[in-house]
Amino acid sequence: MGSPRLRVAIVGGGIGGMTTANALARRGVDVTVFEQAPQLGEIGAGVLMTPNSVRLLERMDMGPALAAVGARIGKGSQYYRMDGTPVAPILTTDSAGWNGMYGMHRADLLAVLANGLPEDVVRTGHRCVGFEQDAGAARLTFDNGESAEADVVIAADGIHSVLQHHVVPPASPVHSGSVAYRGLILRSRVPFWASGISQLWMGEGKHFLVYPVRSGELINYVGFVPSDEQTTESWSAPGDPAALAAAFAGWDDRIGRLLAEVEQTFWWGLYDREPLDSWTNGRLALLGDAAHPMLPHLGQGANQAMEDAVAVAVLLSEADRDSASQALADYERLRLGRVAEVQRGARANGQRYDSAYDDLDQRDAEISGSVTFRSWLYDHDIEAEAGKLVAAR
Repeated sequence: MGSPRLRVAIVGGGIGGMTTANALARRGVDVTVFEQAPQLGEIGAGVLMTPNSVRLLERMDMGPALAAVGARIGKGSQYYRMDGTPVAPILTTDSAGWNGMYGMHRADLLAVLANGLPEDVVRTGHRCVGFEQDAGAARLTFDNGESAEADVVIAADGIHSVLQHHVVPPASPVHSGSVAYRGLILRSRVPFWASGISQLWMGEGKHFLVYPVRSGELINYVGFVPSDEQTTESWSAPGDPAALAAAFAGWDDRIGRLLAEVEQTFWWGLYDREPLDSWTNGRLALLGDAAHPMLPHLGQGANQAMEDAVAVAVLLSEADRDSASQALADYERLRLGRVAEVQRGARANGQRYDSAYDDLDQRDAEISGSVTFRSWLYDHDIEAEAGKLVAAR
């Protein structure tokens, strides 16, 4: 007889947790997702999906579903100075020229991931309140009185992870000094807006990002402005459309015309954490924002969580109950350095976007040269890298 199937419990039913569940289930691992909310759902607005994650989902046969609800972003995407002067194209392909970039509504992406799973995999209404482990298993307890046992626990429970302290001491949040206004506008309200592209304007202490979502029917905007206020990390705090419009008064006229159509906006305090020294402890592993919360200035938060998901799934698919902890240690070794580089890169890119330079020509040159770093991001095939680790065991 072969070894019994590995049992994996995932805490958190967001993008990272649901991608992990799909990647594990497709590799024959027994997986259960425990989500604290009474039903699956994503607040917020848009998320950019880049080639390094899209190729992974396409291999899970989700390509048609992504194409049906996403908005392909391609040639013509552009960085600008605040007055509309073009600076450089925005890279939307990998080095081979493959366009794997979508603007997605977060709820649409989560629905694609949920539809890829059998109905009994996700258990909602389970807020994790306890964790323990020994040589034989890991155990979770929930506020509804239930408990669960597994060979491995994946903490995909976000920036406020309740399981992170079982791996490392609690990490203090680092406030970026900025908040982001974000929201959605019906494409029909702004017929003058160019379709199928992403655009980003850069000014002193501020920047403004726009891209399409939901098959191009909605325009997602994000306005980043300075703030000393220690705002919540929530994506759903109501904002003032008039304050948003005033913050970008005098910028490219296209921004003013777009913001004139905003009736409701939300704001989001921007925090990250210093890179952690470790993501794993025995049978427990951190994933996504629980492991590496990052600023949004590379559009990589969700994409790196999906890389985590596939990496841990490949490594666990070749493990058993006795070797599961070693597989998680390999996952940490594979991911820690790359993700720390992305976290640091997101901070640096925010400084560029907010024009923290005496010489804007230097800033513009760095933006033009960032194609090298973007290519490093987009060309990465985490599935292949994890496979090499498995083969080397």
